[in-house]
Amino acid sequence: MPPVLGVDAGNTKTIALLAGLDGRILSGGRAGCGDIVGAGSPENAMAAVDRALAGALAGSGLALPDLAAACFSMAGADWPEDFALLRGELEARGLGRGLTIYNDAIGALRAGSPDGYGVSVACGTGAATGARAPGGRLWHTSFWQEPHGAHDLARQALRAVYRAELGLGPPTALTARVLAFFQLPTVEDVLHQQTARVPRPGPGLGRLARVLLDAAAAGDPVAGGLVAAHGAALGDYALVAARRVGLENGPFTLVLAGGVLRHPSGVLPQALVERVRAGAPGVRPVISRFEPVVGAVLLALEDAGVSVDAALLDRLAATLPPAALFET
Repeated sequence: MPPVLGVDAGNTKTIALLAGLDGRILSGGRAGCGDIVGAGSPENAMAAVDRALAGALAGSGLALPDLAAACFSMAGADWPEDFALLRGELEARGLGRGLTIYNDAIGALRAGSPDGYGVSVACGTGAATGARAPGGRLWHTSFWQEPHGAHDLARQALRAVYRAELGLGPPTALTARVLAFFQLPTVEDVLHQQTARVPRPGPGLGRLARVLLDAAAAGDPVAGGLVAAHGAALGDYALVAARRVGLENGPFTLVLAGGVLRHPSGVLPQALVERVRAGAPGVRPVISRFEPVVGAVLLALEDAGVSVDAALLDRLAATLPPAALFET
């Protein structure tokens, strides 16, 4: 029987996995930004998708029309016209049979939820919240989402350091950590680097989120307050998602995914879960066992009529490509 394809196209990377109907991963491909908004144009995003697909299909002897099913979980799939654009692009590449397209929050949900239902909060470079209920009701935050991911946290850390430098905010251990991160001697130098009319070279801002999370874990009250507030805000949107699909009155699975939520301190996910539990006491939080692209694979397998059980998940886990394929 022909295999299935699962694709997760995000703002940082695009991953494609080819899987047999028994759940074994056969091959994988990777490329850059597959977000039709974040890539600068749909053409740039689809070029990244094409490179990831080529990597997954290389050596298989298969073409896209040969697949039993294909599921694309995509950042930038927000409005009806986005789905129409993506479907047109993918059908033009020969993907017609068994093609489904979801916002990337739904792929993250399927990757972590035992039955594919519940609410997901994916917090990485950006953030996305999605919900899916039995009966087919779906919702994702898309442009409703206010608390975001690593870049949002980094900007909050910089604001706290700038305010502390001016005496407008309390002193914080973030100051020394931020100076070390940028390898600059003063806070004014950091501000200049970040705001100069002619861009100045420096490390990627998103990586500063780890500095904030490290400081929160070490007990700095300013950092801890920022992280706790961010987690609570993410939790508010998880509760909204549950209400939008009718899950708010019963226990539901809350899937936590993304590199920011995997920080070893646990400060951010703890604040998130506490906020959700205050509104939905029966919530069942889980840290996703799999990368979001696995959710796309599972959705494709279900579309192909395959029942996903524990044995299939074990086969899938045992045949995943090396971790380097998924690293951000």
